[in-house]
Amino acid sequence: MRYLKILLISLILLFYLSEEGHPYLKTEGKNIVDAAGDTILLRGYGLGGWLVPEGYQLKIPGFGSPSSIRSMITELIGEDKTNQFYQQFRANYVNQADIEKIASWGFNSIRLPFNYRLLTPEDQPGVFLEEGFQIIDLLLDWCEANQLYLILDMHCAPGGQNSDNISDSDGIEARLWTEPENQTRTIDIWKRIAERYANEEWIGGYDLINEPVLPSGYSNAQLRSLYMRITQAIREVDQNHIIYIEGNWYATDFYLLTPPFDANLVYSFHKYWNEVSHGSIQQYLNIRNSYSVPLWLGETGENSNTWFYDTVCLMEENNIGWNWWTHKKIETITSPYSAPISTGYQTILDYWNGTGSKPSVDYAFAALMEMADNLKLENCDYRPGVVRALMDREFGQISKPVKWTTIPGKISCSDYDIGRQNIAYFDMDFQNVRGLGSGDRWNAGYQYRNDGVDIEMIGTNDECNVGWIEPGEWMKYTVVVNHSGTYTVRFDVSAPGTGNKLQLYLNDQQLTQPVSLPNTGGWHNWQTVSVENLDLAAGESQLKLVFLTGGFNIQYMEFVQTSAVKQGFNNPSLPEKIVLAQNYPNPFNSNTRIGYGLCENAHVKLEILNSSGQLISTPINERKKSGWYYFELGNDNTFAQSTIMTSGLYFYRLQVAGDHNNFSNTKKMLYIK
Repeated sequence: MRYLKILLISLILLFYLSEEGHPYLKTEGKNIVDAAGDTILLRGYGLGGWLVPEGYQLKIPGFGSPSSIRSMITELIGEDKTNQFYQQFRANYVNQADIEKIASWGFNSIRLPFNYRLLTPEDQPGVFLEEGFQIIDLLLDWCEANQLYLILDMHCAPGGQNSDNISDSDGIEARLWTEPENQTRTIDIWKRIAERYANEEWIGGYDLINEPVLPSGYSNAQLRSLYMRITQAIREVDQNHIIYIEGNWYATDFYLLTPPFDANLVYSFHKYWNEVSHGSIQQYLNIRNSYSVPLWLGETGENSNTWFYDTVCLMEENNIGWNWWTHKKIETITSPYSAPISTGYQTILDYWNGTGSKPSVDYAFAALMEMADNLKLENCDYRPGVVRALMDREFGQISKPVKWTTIPGKISCSDYDIGRQNIAYFDMDFQNVRGLGSGDRWNAGYQYRNDGVDIEMIGTNDECNVGWIEPGEWMKYTVVVNHSGTYTVRFDVSAPGTGNKLQLYLNDQQLTQPVSLPNTGGWHNWQTVSVENLDLAAGESQLKLVFLTGGFNIQYMEFVQTSAVKQGFNNPSLPEKIVLAQNYPNPFNSNTRIGYGLCENAHVKLEILNSSGQLISTPINERKKSGWYYFELGNDNTFAQSTIMTSGLYFYRLQVAGDHNNFSNTKKMLYIK
């Protein structure tokens, strides 16, 4: 089917496009442009862990290369069951639902790391595996359906382009450089790839070699030579697609790789664990300015959300596209999706770590298949802050609730607002810009949230506490107070020492005096500390929890109403006034929630308008009783009643006509298709 499609595209190109333009991404001076000639800024996610599993992504100890991981699994369950496991693993790690989700977040590209062994048997040069190409074909179909450019990345070259696990080398030597036949084979593979995808317009280009590290005695001159030989072979069969080349030393050293040797070439650098500053990318900007050639940040990530946001801002301020690493891992906070570790898989990990006995074949196989099942999108935990940091430009300006929180009620202290450092929270250690020295963590957080705030999972019910607290740290919480009144707040805390204090602010005004915390006798010996007689007004507010000292843990704040303010017609169990809340999530793709409160029985009209103020639909137009309401607005119901929705700015307007109050308010929302 795909070959028929290729033939059809070729005929169209021959007869219709020769005079009108270029249907592929290409370079034009310092920019990458699309088929219409418009500048396009690549915003993408890498599919790391899918076709090139790494030990850290799966929590597997040891060398952690794809081949060594497979050997460890085969030793446990045998070759036949290993094949069954990998079939299920690949089917669940990335499928159509994953690609649709990435597109729904607003990304426009995918970087696919692949192992050369996917396309050709390790011991059979010149033989190619159709089933491997079919995996790429299927992914390309999903990308095309969702208008995502697919960039192919040879993550593991023959012999290994570095001696690390990420290139699936032998862990001793980067034999791509020391054994010339591996270079010849790399060239042959790329030529076969280019032959197959030469006329595919949703192929965004070829990332020739991921993170090369040449051995001692080899220079960037050899790297440039190989790049030129690969490019020459590709151009014999494919004049259409962009060539991306990475620098030596993990895509950071471009000495001798200039000037450009192809008219459709992009220099791709990687960035990890360093300062987010103009100076940190100046050497790459110099290349662009000297040779009028585009740049691409082909791989970055594995840090805190604040680092993510600042890096994206730095790239986009300098017109540099970017690609994040990676969309899914096991037990992670740095990716949008985190697959849980089952009890059975933990038993296998304990065995591999030398702390447990070897499980039986049947037990291990069942546990591994359960691990593969947990990789399904619907079985993963979603980390919304990661996507917000990358795609929400307001992440660095205002904090937004991670979930709806109402008072009276219990607030988990780990559910502070989403936003960058100094906006939603303040933590003394909120990112890693030091590198990976001894004892350094990739990320300054621990569990549940990808910020500097140190969170620890406790118990068996996915409960969390904030710990490793230092003086001066704080967190904000957007809350809706259901009704005005007097409240008591209760803090669940634990501490092995005395002298600890915290304080609460409401809308930047002091709500409590400094609250002294007791010595509970241990880090997880919990006690409740109460503060009474707090006056709260109905409506949306922002709490700020400030730690005046360190040395304690905190789990919950619970607000209990002790008396109500009665004013005329208002019932103390109802909103004090008519309230329209900001929709959440915002921006959104599939569904969003609009909350509103009525202090009396009234006629309610909720209208959806486009950016020009034209009415699209009226999902609510009826009389309602007083109370709190939440309306789920989605493109599968009232949101798209009268038109096909496109990405962009929309408005929702609430009009209320009551016996004592009339109300009208309009708020913005952003829909990303």
